[in-house]
Amino acid sequence: MRGLHSNLLLKPDLLYFQLYSDLAVSSIQAADDYTPPRTEYGQPDLQGVWNFSSNTPMQRPERFGTQEFLTFEEVQAAIARQESAAARADAAAARLVVDPDAPPETDNPGGYNDFWMESAGIGDTVRTSLIVYPENGRIPDRVEGAQRQFGGLGPDIPSTRPVRFVVGGIAKDGPEDRGLSERCIVGFNSGPPFTPSLYNNNMQIFQNRDTAVIMTEMIHDARIVRLGDKPELTEDITLWSGDSRGWWEGDTLVVETKNFNGLRQTFSSTGSNEDMVLTEKFTRSAFDTVDYEFTIDDPSTFTDKITAIVPMTKLAGQIYEYACHEGNYGMFNILRGKRMEDRRATESGGQ
Repeated sequence: MRGLHSNLLLKPDLLYFQLYSDLAVSSIQAADDYTPPRTEYGQPDLQGVWNFSSNTPMQRPERFGTQEFLTFEEVQAAIARQESAAARADAAAARLVVDPDAPPETDNPGGYNDFWMESAGIGDTVRTSLIVYPENGRIPDRVEGAQRQFGGLGPDIPSTRPVRFVVGGIAKDGPEDRGLSERCIVGFNSGPPFTPSLYNNNMQIFQNRDTAVIMTEMIHDARIVRLGDKPELTEDITLWSGDSRGWWEGDTLVVETKNFNGLRQTFSSTGSNEDMVLTEKFTRSAFDTVDYEFTIDDPSTFTDKITAIVPMTKLAGQIYEYACHEGNYGMFNILRGKRMEDRRATESGGQ
């Protein structure tokens, strides 16, 4: 799934990409004039399955300064680089098929190849970053004392519990030492907020008069958004995905989420989210497009707010169940392997 500057539409058996050769102002104007369909309750209809994959980096490379969009020439150069990288990846994969003994023996079985990766840029213009505020497109400085904890697919990075990152671990003494996605608690891209990642960048919206439900493909979490003037949870009730309340501003669904449990990071490996207020906006700007915007306000973690825009594209398929815990032999084997390693070390030391 490739294409830096593309419009994406999934059908049951086919994935179409249409690469744009220019930044089409006319299509932007058409989106401004778009009137979304209505539900039976008269609300803008956001229902359906939406994909939020993107090639645009979250943070803006410093060389762009305050430049928000790529020029035509920069778009063409980026497409050429991506096509060249894709060709090299395909050639490497082909060599493995021809010569199955080509990979050298190693203790690392390897990760995902290009088959798994969704890397489709979506929209008629290409931003230099998904972050649009601060104006430099960069994550603001963290507040002094705000926690930082790093995970990853490599070796464990020693730290202390609780583990707030989603991938990797700090040790293997128990499941509490592993990342939140390994424990099937939250996904690494499903938020809230939604942030494009390698794969499973799909979500589905359901609506009725008083409620919207936002269901993610990753970990198939269903977040219930109560619409209108409904009482909020008290401060002593906290949730992994927070407590969401929504309202309509014209054709835009605004969702404010608070009461996070503090056991996740606020953003970008930083903070603990108990003080975070997340504001999301969903606007259907075309038949096949929802403009998704989120703002993170956490004065305990960052010195300023963070606002990002992530276009979502409509899919014609459906979301299948993400059965994470069922058959989760990975967690079992990680811990079992460590116990075996400890046992062998003890037996070896006793000889």
